[in-house]
Amino acid sequence: MKIKVGVIYGGKSVEHEISVISAVQAMNFMDEEKYDIVPIYITKNLEMYTGGMLKDIDSYRDLSLIKKYAKKINLVNKKGRFVLQKTSWFKREINEIDIALPIVHGQGTEDGTIQGLLELLNVKYVGCKVLASAVSMDKVYTKILFEKANIPQANYIYIKAFNNIYTVVDNQLNEQELNLDEVSSMVEKQLGYPAYVKPSNSGSSVGISKAKNSDELKTAIKEAVKYDKKILIEEEIKGKEIECAILKNEKVEASTVGEILSADEFYSFDSKYKNKDSKTVIPANISKMEIEEIRKLAIKAFNAVDGSGLARVDFFIKEADNKIYINEINTMPGFTQISMYPKLWEQCGIKYSDLLDKLIDSAKK
Repeated sequence: MKIKVGVIYGGKSVEHEISVISAVQAMNFMDEEKYDIVPIYITKNLEMYTGGMLKDIDSYRDLSLIKKYAKKINLVNKKGRFVLQKTSWFKREINEIDIALPIVHGQGTEDGTIQGLLELLNVKYVGCKVLASAVSMDKVYTKILFEKANIPQANYIYIKAFNNIYTVVDNQLNEQELNLDEVSSMVEKQLGYPAYVKPSNSGSSVGISKAKNSDELKTAIKEAVKYDKKILIEEEIKGKEIECAILKNEKVEASTVGEILSADEFYSFDSKYKNKDSKTVIPANISKMEIEEIRKLAIKAFNAVDGSGLARVDFFIKEADNKIYINEINTMPGFTQISMYPKLWEQCGIKYSDLLDKLIDSAKK
């Protein structure tokens, strides 16, 4: 009997389109002899739709056609079954799901929101659970966990912004209100320039800026606040950008590692998805010892957040002394065919379709 897999994607995140592309490619590579594939598309207005037309990427060029021809649904738990139910007054059951495969990115989806919904619906699902998803989306709290796990990372300053009031929070959670000039002075003394300004809760490098001086720092903070009130300011680690994929089925496994060759000053949203000059090198051109150390640290980081299913862990190798620093963990990495996560496993001999099998199998455990 085929396994009914509900592929959940979209949502209100700024990474909506990346989620759609990843999900459609995944659905088209899933083995239809093994799986009954059920698309569950969430619009930016948080309406849910299902239907065969949603497996075609061209369907998303005109949302009015989806609203007209796809079925609008709610997700419900009906006597222990995960059911897709029509939203009309008749509330007819459309389908039933065995396993959910969330391919979601960013706030309101990847951050534990979808995972919490799936827990309430009592359905098995692929990937990290609520805690790991929420913590890993929040750069500040991953910093705290990695610090406790003794994983080397860049020095940073954490500030909270509200109504043009900026509160610096130290590693003992003591708070101090400062104006932007005082924040700039602190950054110059503790981190130096250039520094990177990041919204704490955001993915695909959205809202991240590189600040080379005080004026650029103030502008970068105001930009980051558009995406989150919690802001992370990090020192620059100049060197190689390295990524490692994690897969947990019976045990936690780490892939080989790849290097990002960004066409811009850093690997921004535009560099990832718009600039064709950005490249990836797999395996990375580093020593075997460095590869093994990164793989060990990637597993350690995954365990530190209590991960499950999958993740991609990003690192820097500092140019000056070849020291390895963790950058972040991504519990639902990009899943297009050209994304780093599936490409890393392909280098290890696991094809894209086989990787999907392994991930779906991990949800059964």
